[in-house]
Amino acid sequence: MADIDLHRAHHLGLAGARKVADKLASDLGRKFDLRGDWKGNVLHFQRPGVTGSLAVGERDLHLSVTLGFLLKAMKGSIERAVLAELDKLLPPITPKKKAPPRPKKGA
Repeated sequence: MADIDLHRAHHLGLAGARKVADKLASDLGRKFDLRGDWKGNVLHFQRPGVTGSLAVGERDLHLSVTLGFLLKAMKGSIERAVLAELDKLLPPITPKKKAPPRPKKGA
């Protein structure tokens, strides 16, 4: 079972999301010394104490990370760092607010 499991919706299409995923992988790879390789639209990565995958779809990204025993204690700070990087590259989609109802004529 993954220790960190993040989903992020996007409107970039597959090619745009793949570019974002490459940048995310590069940035997090430097920060956490990760190495990985693409198999189709899924980036599998690892280092001692960390394994995971970043799946890229037409409309969403799914990041799944399993931490080794020693890194589980740092789960919160690792997850915050990953979310900060993800927010920078792919801000969350906020639902559009509905327009308030128009007043009826003569009311």
